[in-house]
Amino acid sequence: MADARPTISTHVLDLATGEPAVDVGVALFRLADDGTPQLLSERQTDDDGRIRDLLDGGELTEGDYQLAFDVGAHADDPDAFFQSAALALRITDATRSYHVPLLLSPFGMSTYRGS
Repeated sequence: MADARPTISTHVLDLATGEPAVDVGVALFRLADDGTPQLLSERQTDDDGRIRDLLDGGELTEGDYQLAFDVGAHADDPDAFFQSAALALRITDATRSYHVPLLLSPFGMSTYRGS
């Protein structure tokens, strides 16, 4: 069996409810050499809070990327403290996949490079 094509994925969890964060909008940008963001995809998390392929079938290449999460819409509160989160990523090995979970709570969030 051949290895799967490398990609960038995410999983958003709501720590306040203990549930997956469903329908969170996530945009993936690749940054050009001059830093200009180029939109690669805009997706919504599924019923498990996941987006398994943010590249939408495209090829992962080395370089700088940005993940932008619309966490304010998930909070369903126009006065929610956090409205968005943007994470800058540097991909130096395009032969492996990258998983970037986001853990949400009303007044905090955390992320890490998953496996």
